[in-house]
Amino acid sequence: MTSDKEAEGVNGAPTPSLPCNEGRGSCSWSIAAVVLLLAFTQYHSAAANSSDKETRLPKIGPAPDFTLTNQDGRRVSLNDLRGDVTVVTFIFTSCSDTCPLLTAKLVGIQRRLGMDEPKVAFAAITVDPLNDTPPVLKKYALAHSANLTTFSFLTGTFKEIEDVTRGYAVYWKKQASGTVDHTFLTSIIDRNGTLRVQYLGVRFDPKEFQADLKSVLAEGRAK
Repeated sequence: MTSDKEAEGVNGAPTPSLPCNEGRGSCSWSIAAVVLLLAFTQYHSAAANSSDKETRLPKIGPAPDFTLTNQDGRRVSLNDLRGDVTVVTFIFTSCSDTCPLLTAKLVGIQRRLGMDEPKVAFAAITVDPLNDTPPVLKKYALAHSANLTTFSFLTGTFKEIEDVTRGYAVYWKKQASGTVDHTFLTSIIDRNGTLRVQYLGVRFDPKEFQADLKSVLAEGRAK
């Protein structure tokens, strides 16, 4: 970490003068030794100060609310889903490659949460509302062995999906072939409804994702 006052010594004290023997090599060694000592002291001083502050994920802004229909035909909102942490992503069931990978990754993360599993709500919102009816979503969810106690698969009218995707800045467009081009964006939302981190794509590290979940969960426990 770079000091705000590099010309001064540690904590603002002046850098001590150095006794120099004649001969450049001896003097250079003395200077190097003190510089290393100062750097070492500054590093540990900064580390001690930073350890007093909890490291937290940044706050992006309020998470866009929505009210959609889940795999059981029940209307649910973001507020209904909200636990200590909520995960929101976008998929469609007829996707043959990327969406199943993303769903499997999130189900795997859900399983590895252990005792924290009931505290994290997952929501997968379809970008193919005309085809992904509640029964279709439920079949898809069961095929991926998702725990539907805390994992919801959501659909809605075309306008409802249009509104929620716009809110989360997710692009989607259905092609003539029936497939849907869309942005793969997975968001972590805290208990106050604030977006904390967003993962783009499907190749993110599940361990890193789980660590972010646990970081936001820890904030809730600290209150």
